[in-house]
Amino acid sequence: MKKAPTTVQASGAGEQLSFLPPPPFCPSWPTKNTLADKALGMLLDGQMIDHPDFEDRTQSWRLGAVIFTLRTLGWPVETIEIPSPTAHYPERVIALYKLDPKYTAQALAINGGPSNVG
Repeated sequence: MKKAPTTVQASGAGEQLSFLPPPPFCPSWPTKNTLADKALGMLLDGQMIDHPDFEDRTQSWRLGAVIFTLRTLGWPVETIEIPSPTAHYPERVIALYKLDPKYTAQALAINGGPSNVG
């Protein structure tokens, strides 16, 4: 007899640890000249990135995967969901990605300034 899959409730996860300070900001830098490096350069320049802009600049449609990679490396990339309905998809939402300027300043201080970024 097969067991039904169990589901884990995501709500409330981590609330027990809310009294702990956040981990220090110390991300890893992506490999030079990769899509992650290009996206990070755009974010460190203060740009908000969406899929069409990223595709125009890099000829890659893999922005979601690139943002996932940056987050895995420790970059706290924020997602802003923007309603973008179409006739066929009235509930359509697109994502804009950005990096808080405080992290940009810290990253530049860690890496020795803008000449070493991107």
